[in-house]
Amino acid sequence: MPIIDPRTGEALTGPLDSSSPSADTAAPQPGAPGGEGAAASGELRREDVIIDADAGNIQQVLEASMQVPVLLDCRAPGNESCQTLTPVLEKLAVEYRGAFILAKLDVETHAEIGGQLGVQSVPDVKLVSQGGLVDSFNGALPEKDIREWLGRYFQPPEDAPASPEEQADAALEAGDAAGAREIYQTLMEQYPEHYAYQVSLARALVAEGRAEDARGVLENLPPEERDAAPARGVRASIEFGERALPHAEIEALGERDDSEARFQRALRQLADGQYEAGLEGLLRLMQSDRSYGDDAARKTLLQVFDALGADHPLTVAYRRRLFALLY
Repeated sequence: MPIIDPRTGEALTGPLDSSSPSADTAAPQPGAPGGEGAAASGELRREDVIIDADAGNIQQVLEASMQVPVLLDCRAPGNESCQTLTPVLEKLAVEYRGAFILAKLDVETHAEIGGQLGVQSVPDVKLVSQGGLVDSFNGALPEKDIREWLGRYFQPPEDAPASPEEQADAALEAGDAAGAREIYQTLMEQYPEHYAYQVSLARALVAEGRAEDARGVLENLPPEERDAAPARGVRASIEFGERALPHAEIEALGERDDSEARFQRALRQLADGQYEAGLEGLLRLMQSDRSYGDDAARKTLLQVFDALGADHPLTVAYRRRLFALLY
């Protein structure tokens, strides 16, 4: 049975798209409250915002999108990526309190419907508003990326919990490197092809004092990821850590302001990931004692630029300052 396009009243003969004249008003606007029924009652239930779509109600789901946006999760229950993604979408649907409805469609059981909607692989997530396709993404994106994607169209809840990545960052800032490591190990298991988590795990291992374990994680990355700026940055932190004095010896330097003390403080800052402070210290050392350590400050600056990558804001700013100092 063909699906009827709620915008035109005609059978949907091709993939769901936004080619209708009404598409200009299809996208929900950032800050819009979304669905009023579920949120207005004050007693939000899971079934108010999460439904199973099938041959019997897919038409009603599309028609409901004329009133409240629908996030259509086209999935296959046995697919590992779908098993990872769907719980995240369910969590967000409840968190957003009716700003959108999550409709889960099993395209293995309902292959004909999937075909009419243009589903070619799973997971395939489609944002439908006023009967038209607003946006979509494929694959099991991490929660942080999904939140950013939803943020294009909906105002995030004020009491939204921190994402796992934010929790890991907070743990690192608080000095809990082991806690950050545990979070990234879990994320790696959930998203084995999201290599940024492996780089972040290596960074947490460095902070935990496990440089060799961090090197092992980086060596297992695909070559293009292993040679990219994020991984180079972690390797640079390891190298700076090996060259820098321990924190206790840095503290023992006290008020010393000679070139050796200034260089060692900058190295320690770089090893701890405090790149801006370290770069500033190296640049000041160049200004005061260019010959120190056979031009060690300039050489180390260039190492940091390589580690951060040419497009990093700190690289751009400090490369310009270095050029002005040299020429």
